[in-house]
Amino acid sequence: MSIFRLLKSLREYKKEAILTPILMVIEVAMEVMLPLIISWFGNCITAGDVNGMIKYGLLMILVAVISLFAGMFGGKFCAKASTGFAKNLRHDMFENIQKFSFSNIDKFSSSSLVTRLTTDVMGVQMSFMMLIRTAIRSPLMFIFSIVMSFSINSTLPAIFFVSAPILAFGIIIITKKAMPIFKRVFKRYDNLNESIQENVKGMRVVKAYVREDFETKKFENVSGELCMDFTKAERILAVNGPLMSFCLQGALIAIALFGSHLILQGTEGLSVFSLQSMLTYSLQILMSLQMLSMIFVMLTMSAESARRIEEVIAEKSDLTNPENPITFVKDGSVSFENVNFRYSKTAERNVLDNVNLEIKSGETVGIIGGTGSSKSTLISLISRLYDVTSGSVKVGGVDVRDYDMVTLRDQVSVVLQKNVLFSGTIKENLRWGNPTATDEELISACKIAQAHEFISSFKDGYDTFIEQGGSNVSGGQKQRLCIARAILKNPKILILDDSTSAVDMKTDALLRKAFKEELSSTTKIIIAQRIASVQDADKIVILDGGKINAIGTHEELLGVNEIYTEVYTSQNKQTEEGN
Repeated sequence: MSIFRLLKSLREYKKEAILTPILMVIEVAMEVMLPLIISWFGNCITAGDVNGMIKYGLLMILVAVISLFAGMFGGKFCAKASTGFAKNLRHDMFENIQKFSFSNIDKFSSSSLVTRLTTDVMGVQMSFMMLIRTAIRSPLMFIFSIVMSFSINSTLPAIFFVSAPILAFGIIIITKKAMPIFKRVFKRYDNLNESIQENVKGMRVVKAYVREDFETKKFENVSGELCMDFTKAERILAVNGPLMSFCLQGALIAIALFGSHLILQGTEGLSVFSLQSMLTYSLQILMSLQMLSMIFVMLTMSAESARRIEEVIAEKSDLTNPENPITFVKDGSVSFENVNFRYSKTAERNVLDNVNLEIKSGETVGIIGGTGSSKSTLISLISRLYDVTSGSVKVGGVDVRDYDMVTLRDQVSVVLQKNVLFSGTIKENLRWGNPTATDEELISACKIAQAHEFISSFKDGYDTFIEQGGSNVSGGQKQRLCIARAILKNPKILILDDSTSAVDMKTDALLRKAFKEELSSTTKIIIAQRIASVQDADKIVILDGGKINAIGTHEELLGVNEIYTEVYTSQNKQTEEGN
C-alpha cells in the first residue's frame, strides 16, 4: 500500500512512531494477564487462601497500573507521531509543488492539489494513527487472548475458529465493493473544490450577471453527487457492524452454553471463575477482530488518498539544472533559433512553429497577435518556464538550458498576464522582487511603474494592506504594482505579458517614456493588444498561429503587413468614434 512508501516523511517523529507499538505490546500483555490473575484470585477465594488472595490482589493492581500508564503514554506518542507525520506530508507535498514546471502544474488542477493537501492528508493521518496503535494492539490482543484461553481450557477456544472465517469473508467482500467508490469520491472532492474556487474568485462577475441561482444549482449538483457516492460507500461499510455483532454474540452464547455444560459435567476441571475469564478472553478476541475490521475499512478509505499524495510527492519536475550550470548572465540579448514547441509529446501540432528571432540587449520589442497566436508561450520559453521541443532559446548568447534556473529567472523578470498580489502590505508585495530593497528603491521602482502617485494617496501609503488577490485595488493599480515588483529585481530582461491592458492611454504612454529613460540598458519585451503600447518599439513581432508573420518597426509594418494594418486601422477607428 502507498502509505508504507510515504513513511520516510516521519523523519523527526520516528521515535514516537516506534515507542507507540512497544507501549501497545506492554498494554496488551497486561490486559490479557488480568483475567487469568482474576481466575487465580477466585480459586483462592474458593479455597480460603488469604495469602494467595493478597498476593494476586496486589498483582492485579500492579498489572492495571502498568496497563494504564502504557496506554496513556502510547496514546500521547501516537498523537504526536500521527500529527507530525501529517505535517511533514503537507510540507513535502508543498515543497515539491514549488519545484514544478508549468507542464507539471498542468497535470494537477489547483482544486485537486488543495484536496490532496487537506482531505487526503487527514485520511492518511487517521490511518497511520490506527496502524501504529490499533493495528498493533488488535492482532496482539487476538493472539495473546487465544493463547491464554487455551491455557484455561483446550476445547472452548475452537469456537473462535468458526467465527473468524465468517468475519474474514465479510471484510473481503466489503473492501472489494467499497474501494472503487472511494476512488470516485476523491475526484468528486476535486470537482467540489474547483466549483467553490471558481465561484469565490468570480463572485463579482456572478453578482453582475445575477447568476447566484445558477451557481448555487451547480454547487448542489456537485455536492449531491459526492453525497450519493459517500452514502453508497457508507451503506456497504455499514454491513460490517451487524456482521461483527452477529459473530460476537453468537460466539459468546456458544461459549456460555458449552462452558456451563462442561462445569456441570466436571470433566475438564473448569470452574465458574475460569469460565468468567474465558468469557472475558472471548470478548477480547472478538473485539480485536472487530477493531481489525475497522482498520481494514479505514485503510480502504485512505488507500486512494495515500496514492494521490504519493503522486504529488513523486512527481519530478521535467526542468532540471545541468551538471555544471552557468551562474552569470552576460547581457539581455535573446535569440530564438528554429524553435518548435508543443505542450505534450502526444500533441498533434506545434504551438510554436520554426520561430527565429534576434533581440539585442537593451532593445524594446513589441509582440502582437490575435488570441491563441502563442504570444505568452513564446515569452515563457525565455525564463525557461517550459523547454523547447526542438531548437534553442539563448539569453546572453547561452542556451537557457545551460543556466542555473534561479540565476536565469533572477535576470528575466516576467509580469504575467494574470497579475497576482498576495495578502500583505504593499511593501511586502513589492519586496517579492527584491527582499532587501530599501524604501528609496521601492519608491524609485514605483515611480517608473507609475504607481507612486496612487500609493501616496492611500492613508497608510506603502504600508497599505492588500487583500488576498489584490481585491481592494483596481485592475490598473494591480498591474502597476506588479510591474514595480518586477523592476525591483533589476533584471537584464523585463517581459510584460499584456500587463498594461487595464491602464489608461496616458499612463501607458508615461510607462513607455519611463522605461526608455530609466531602463535603457534593460531589454524590454512587451506583449500588447494595443498598437499604441508597442508602436515606439525598436521592432515589432507579428505572431499568427504560432508562426512569425512579420518583424519590423511601426513605419515598416504599417500599410505593408495586412494583420498589423488591420489592427491599427480598427483601433484608430474605435478611438475616433470614442472621441
